Amino acid sequence: MVNQSSPEDFFLLGFSEHPELENVLFVVVLTSYLLTLVGNTLIILLSVLDPRLHSPMYIFLSNLSLLDLCFTTSCVPQMLVNLWGTKKTISFFGCSVQLFIFLFLGSTECILLTVMAFDRYVAVCQPLHYATIIHPCLCQQLVAGAWVIGLVESLVQTPPTLRLPFCPHRQVDDFVCEVPALIRLSCGDTTYNEIQMAVASVFILVVPLTLILISYSAIAQAVLRINSAKGRRKAFGTCSSHLIVVTLFYSSVIAVYLQPKNPYAQERAKFFGLFYAVGTPSLNPLIYTLRNKEVKRAFVRLLGKERDSRES
Repeated sequence: MVNQSSPEDFFLLGFSEHPELENVLFVVVLTSYLLTLVGNTLIILLSVLDPRLHSPMYIFLSNLSLLDLCFTTSCVPQMLVNLWGTKKTISFFGCSVQLFIFLFLGSTECILLTVMAFDRYVAVCQPLHYATIIHPCLCQQLVAGAWVIGLVESLVQTPPTLRLPFCPHRQVDDFVCEVPALIRLSCGDTTYNEIQMAVASVFILVVPLTLILISYSAIAQAVLRINSAKGRRKAFGTCSSHLIVVTLFYSSVIAVYLQPKNPYAQERAKFFGLFYAVGTPSLNPLIYTLRNKEVKRAFVRLLGKERDSRES
């Protein structure tokens, strides 16, 4: 994974062509990061401390929160430094680590969201058999499988990307070291890397998204067969938060990795990349807590325990 011919730093251009935006983006990114830290940490704590949340749905949710925490932490501190100051460099080692983590956690999240769609499918379409199908052992296997697939994807794609012959200017036209940006930085033949990225996009983006759409198609048919309006609302409520998260995440990731080759698309992709790296992880806790009564009740119970412990 070490590129002997390219030992110097990279320059992350980010939004330097729009200097008037950098101060605003610094505040937005910092605020979003703080929300990400607080919101996702709270969800993890509630899932661990409250016995009523020791169910498959919240095991998946706590893993998603852990992914979001690690994902944003791998890039946001460097991004804040670049937005605040004039020095916008990152070492080759730092860029390598950032690329590896981005691929690892981003791929894991794609698979985990698919697993959560399967969980929602069983909950709505097979409610009487839910506890039998989504048992604790299977739940742990599905979560572990998502992490392993993400790790394998990163191990496969990171080394060839870092071995590219990068141009002498070493200016990465992005705010983070990502595969598309590093491929554009290369002055050599990138055919193999582009094919590899296309194949990876099919297996990590297109196939999981297709499975999610199939799951929700079956869920929609099952919901429409429910006679009572209350029953339909309840069934829809179990899926709406996950569906919103899937829409936000996949729409922004697809805009980055499945974009046409032109300057306008690349410029637009930077904003979408910023959104899925910073915006989505900060919105996920809000989406799940605002639309999930169990999480809100667990939060109230946690506050009550803390207040009782202080009084005693």
